[in-house]
Amino acid sequence: MDHLLEISNLTRRFGAVKALDGLSFRIPAGQVVGFLGPNGAGKTTTMRAIFGLTDLEGGSILWDGVPVGPAQRRTFGYMPEERGLYPSMHVAEQLTYLARLHGLSASDAAAATSLWLEHLDIADRADSKVESLSHGNQQRVQLAAALVHNPDVLILDEPLAGLDPAGIDIIGNVLVEQAHSGRCVLFSSHQLDLVEDLCESVAIIDHGHLVASGTVDELATQGSRRMAVRIEGVRDGEWARTLPGVSISQVSGGEVRLSVPENVDSDAVLDAARSRGRVVKFDFERRKLSEVFREAVQP
Repeated sequence: MDHLLEISNLTRRFGAVKALDGLSFRIPAGQVVGFLGPNGAGKTTTMRAIFGLTDLEGGSILWDGVPVGPAQRRTFGYMPEERGLYPSMHVAEQLTYLARLHGLSASDAAAATSLWLEHLDIADRADSKVESLSHGNQQRVQLAAALVHNPDVLILDEPLAGLDPAGIDIIGNVLVEQAHSGRCVLFSSHQLDLVEDLCESVAIIDHGHLVASGTVDELATQGSRRMAVRIEGVRDGEWARTLPGVSISQVSGGEVRLSVPENVDSDAVLDAARSRGRVVKFDFERRKLSEVFREAVQP
């Protein structure tokens, strides 16, 4: 049976603020799942709840149908957004220590530490103090700390924040590898283009409840058709504003991206474009994840 982490009807208040409002979604094994939402939507509260770091007023968190408790959490890996490392401790010493806390033997902990330092390309910093590392290398150590005990579930809060392209590639590849090896992988990010590249599924929340979810492919093809139109010498999209039901989602570099309902004939769009000049591009496109996100969390 494939593993499954199930978030069911979570409720949590902080004073008058309802941080989680009946939140429910599933994280299946074998996929990288993006966890998205505006600031204050409840993402970090949800992640902390999975690890028992915040109390819940209602709902449940199940791992393969069993309520998550201390035994299950020992098989989970967590990378918080804030630093969870000892700044003055040496990198390898710290990872080995954390692996031992998760029950690995001394030899297994040392082997796992070496493996992840090599895999994340920071083996040359094994004897460095964490506080002496760059932001990107601290992120890599933080990820190694989440992985060193070979977890079944990997939960990461903004793991790509502030990384250069090389760091993004390394950490992104690790997330995909972990999912494809059969683990549950959930990570939050505001970098929607990266989420679209890395993730197979997403869950979008706002004000503590789910507002959209599904595979990236499903969400990209739902709703109105998307068209990209470019007219030679025309830099704006004013020609499209007269078309009933058609809305302009973006104008960039002379290319106009349109949202076109099914009841609008695409030939009418083409005719309107031709009335302004020579059409050099007229394509149907998938919705970008950023468009899905904006529509899902609009006020």
